Amino acid sequence: MKKTLLIASLTIVISACSKKEKEYDATGTFEATEVTLSAEASGELTLLNANEGQEVARGSVIGYVNKKQLELKKLQLEASLLQLDATREQLAATHSSNDSRQLDLEKQLASIRQQIANAQREKQRFSELYKDGAVARKQVDDIVYQISVLEKQLAATEDQIRSNNAALDDQNRGIGAQMEGVARQAEGIKAQIAQIDDQIANADVVSPIMGIIIEKYVESGEYVTTGKPLLKLADTQNMFIRAYVTSAQLQHIKVGQKATVLADYGDGQKHTYEGTVTWISNRSEFTPKTILTDDERADLVYAVKVVLKNDGFVKIGMYGEVKF
Repeated sequence: MKKTLLIASLTIVISACSKKEKEYDATGTFEATEVTLSAEASGELTLLNANEGQEVARGSVIGYVNKKQLELKKLQLEASLLQLDATREQLAATHSSNDSRQLDLEKQLASIRQQIANAQREKQRFSELYKDGAVARKQVDDIVYQISVLEKQLAATEDQIRSNNAALDDQNRGIGAQMEGVARQAEGIKAQIAQIDDQIANADVVSPIMGIIIEKYVESGEYVTTGKPLLKLADTQNMFIRAYVTSAQLQHIKVGQKATVLADYGDGQKHTYEGTVTWISNRSEFTPKTILTDDERADLVYAVKVVLKNDGFVKIGMYGEVKF
């Protein structure tokens, strides 16, 4: 009787254990997006302040390629630009002087015309006085002679203005062409300076992400060329776990779905994170030996990527669990 009760008790315990649900739906390892930082300029790597395992901030300068020659070239171009500015100011002053000369001649011409108009009125007035016998004939003749002189002076001034205007117009057109050429040269130099500035900026080794340096390929003092790999960084802020699920589980999982991720520190120590499914493989594969699935008898599984924000405790390669 006691033996029968013992067997019955064991059967109940085993049955209860078999019905106990797992705390997770899939397991996997934590990974991070890796970025290879390459040189964007050629030359001696003057400084590379970076070591494997070092954490770097996004946008931080951790080294630079020698840029002395670029800086000297920029100074030379800036000096050329200043010289062109001086030339443009000189041409503008000459153009302004020509315009002033033309204006002075026009004022002179207007003055002569005004004098002629005044003399015409005087002639009319003295002619009437002469008819009345109030003035001598000589006074009228003097005014007529004065008008004749002014008209000759007007004609000569008009000829001079036409001649000067033609010469000044030609000169101003030449100055305009020179100023346009100077402006084009200045734009070309400004474009070269902008290009030099870009090359100087590219000489700095700047971290594109906030993460950890996991590999270092060069040392300070080495000569590097554009495109040569310098470092490999891992984005440890935004990590993900790559877990594997069976086709039966797959029907309940979709991209954008929230999931609970547990980082396994061993000895039952776990830390929970909120994750999001960002990728599901569209191809099945054989179960990796290091991966446990909800159905270990399945030969084919699908990879699922769950992204999470790391608080600094999750490490690359650490095992984790996912609950969808």
